[in-house]
Amino acid sequence: MYDVAIIGAGPAGASAALFTAKAGKKTLLIDNGKSMTKRAWVENHYGVMEITGTDLVETGKKQAAKFGAELMSGQVTSIQKLEKGFQIEAAEQTFEAEHIILATGIATDLAEKIGVKTKQGTEPRIKTIVEVDELGRTNVEGIWAAGTVAGVSVHTIITAGDGAKVAINLISELNGARYVDHDVLQS
Repeated sequence: MYDVAIIGAGPAGASAALFTAKAGKKTLLIDNGKSMTKRAWVENHYGVMEITGTDLVETGKKQAAKFGAELMSGQVTSIQKLEKGFQIEAAEQTFEAEHIILATGIATDLAEKIGVKTKQGTEPRIKTIVEVDELGRTNVEGIWAAGTVAGVSVHTIITAGDGAKVAINLISELNGARYVDHDVLQS
């Protein structure tokens, strides 16, 4: 069983996976290849002069994998609540995870199917979003949401930051203490 399965490998999902994997949590990052970021040209992402959305997404997935996240390509077709955790079906395979982070961009259908509450979106062209608390938790225990699907701006820097925030909050809950990840420059 994975500690966390992250559905969506755009900036929010890959950022969340980077943090959960680096914190030693067994992480599965599922990518359906449909990130709207792949159609972007990005010049407003801190630390990056300019990059294609496709390159940004691929770099994010590589960073998550560097720290141990397992990458899986495929469309998630169902999520079912188990006695402990969830069963996820994707690409004719089944996975189990204690927690899920939805980072599905504009797609809320999976969330709605498992009973996650949604509401009207506030961003232009984003009709529906998942209801989350200030930590990123949904009304279904064990399911979290980050990025555009959770109502933050579609800008890559903002969705990436939200993915990191939700991951830190999830890691903190799993550890029972506030988690901080600061690397120190080696001399």
